[in-house]
Amino acid sequence: MTPVRLPAEWEPQRSVWLIWPGNPTTWPQHRKQVQVDHAFLVSVCARFQSVDLICCSAWRSECERFLQAAQANFEKITFHDWPVNDAWIRDTGPVFLRGDQGLQAVDLPFNAWGGKFAEWTEDDQIARRVSEHRKIPYRRFPMFGEGGGLESNGEGTLLVTESVWMNPNRNPGLSKKEIEDAFRTYLGAGEIIWLKAGMSSDDTDGHVDTLARFVKPNTVIVPSPHPQDPDSAQLFENRQRLGKRFQVIELPHPNLPNQPASYLNAVFVNGAVLVPAYGVEEDQEALAGYRSTFPDRECIGVPSSTFLKESGALHCLTLNEWA
Repeated sequence: MTPVRLPAEWEPQRSVWLIWPGNPTTWPQHRKQVQVDHAFLVSVCARFQSVDLICCSAWRSECERFLQAAQANFEKITFHDWPVNDAWIRDTGPVFLRGDQGLQAVDLPFNAWGGKFAEWTEDDQIARRVSEHRKIPYRRFPMFGEGGGLESNGEGTLLVTESVWMNPNRNPGLSKKEIEDAFRTYLGAGEIIWLKAGMSSDDTDGHVDTLARFVKPNTVIVPSPHPQDPDSAQLFENRQRLGKRFQVIELPHPNLPNQPASYLNAVFVNGAVLVPAYGVEEDQEALAGYRSTFPDRECIGVPSSTFLKESGALHCLTLNEWA
């Protein structure tokens, strides 16, 4: 394998991957609204670039009806008839890397965020299927983890959390050094910065994509929680750690106690940033913060309160493939 790097998410993209939320067992009480909002997300992505949408044949007609209602541009959408368990492709798809010979992929073994849910065997095959479809070099990472647990500045620095990568439900007995060695070997990482933990209500045990995101190689955005927020002390500690190394920009934190809501769970596409909207007063302030940070990009709010009922948002539902 040639030397690789994990790009920053604002870099040019070939496509964005998603999985249609068609499995009725994973969205039992909110199925229709989730599909309405997911179709809108796909439609917005397709305004800016190509979309690869995993949707097994049994769900295809249903999916197309929702996409038509969302006025999606079908010319930008490629369907893939593959079996899946759930829709969170950030965590189940490959980590796309750039190397001297083009794209490469790393498959993070997936065990449903530490065995929290019963079925994940099909989801653990998604990274391999995507990599084989693209015909790109592929390696299986030697320990459990998820793409939402990695944040890169594109220049070799990774942000990760102890509560995910050192959790006994994923990697019992592994030392921080062993995990860092794997990041360096498989992801081309140089500097690795550890945050302790995330929000207590987060099923992922604290994915970094709700806690800190790079907006420039030396600048991160973080949430500024309400003082009464039960996670305010932990979020403040994360900010203190990051402030020793980076310029820090604070965004509001949605006032949704006991829910893992975060405006940092946004997704970059070519020319735009799609920002979670939760139907609360902080939405507009967060969107204004993104517009100030990215004046050259369109910043669009995408309804995400229904996604949040299953503990995720836009970044969790998407996967960037680099150009």
